[in-house]
Amino acid sequence: MANIKSQIKRNRQNEKRRLANKSVRSELRTRVKSAVAAAETGAENAEAAASIAMKRIDKAANKGVIHKNAAARRKSRLAKRLNATAAAEA
Repeated sequence: MANIKSQIKRNRQNEKRRLANKSVRSELRTRVKSAVAAAETGAENAEAAASIAMKRIDKAANKGVIHKNAAARRKSRLAKRLNATAAAEA
């Protein structure tokens, strides 16, 4: 445990941010999984699910939870998977 006052405060801030970031990351993973699942099953809400997943990725990048390049990479990979499943169905 830290003895320095500023470090004690920093630890509190870090914990608060960690919990906030954890929920954003969890939401992000959930939305991506649901978008992929919707695309694979051919659900009528597949486009909406993909849109929400992309939006969540952008929001996480804007909040600084993930790096903007990581967000771009995730969006690219998600789009690639969605397009692959759409092509396989057609």
